[in-house]
Amino acid sequence: MSGACHTELVWTGPTTPFVSARRTEQALLQVINSAEHSLFITSFVAYDVSTVVKALNSANERGVGISMVLELSQDHGGSISFDAIGRMRAVVPAANLYAWHEKSDAFAGGRVHAKVAVADERICFITSANLTGHAMEKNMEAGLIIEGGRIPTTLKRHLEALISTNIVSGL
Repeated sequence: MSGACHTELVWTGPTTPFVSARRTEQALLQVINSAEHSLFITSFVAYDVSTVVKALNSANERGVGISMVLELSQDHGGSISFDAIGRMRAVVPAANLYAWHEKSDAFAGGRVHAKVAVADERICFITSANLTGHAMEKNMEAGLIIEGGRIPTTLKRHLEALISTNIVSGL
């Protein structure tokens, strides 16, 4: 998609008179709630985000296809101590969940550290925030919402290519 591009700064944490306080949770919910056909989210961890879970399940009820890439637990070869993927599967059962299982030598020890959400190739949120309650409410987090232009389309196509080339695989 091309055309006009609108970019907005998102900030969670202490505010100053120089930056408006558009919070991470508000921005993420905007992207999820705007999805009409597809939604793709990546995060290192995901837990304690009831408003996000509710929005994801509502998106599914609207017919939105949901895909998520999350970091594997240590028990499954990843780096986090709990099973975020199992937890997400339980609370958003319709989501297509993916993980970065097989890493080439150049990425040995690498982690799913990207935190992005993209809806319908129209709008994306690129952020420092994981899908956690602290990231939504308490941490100092920064991000950008980009509406229109090439970035949402490029990001969505890249995420889809990670799946089609088996760099990330379904669970």
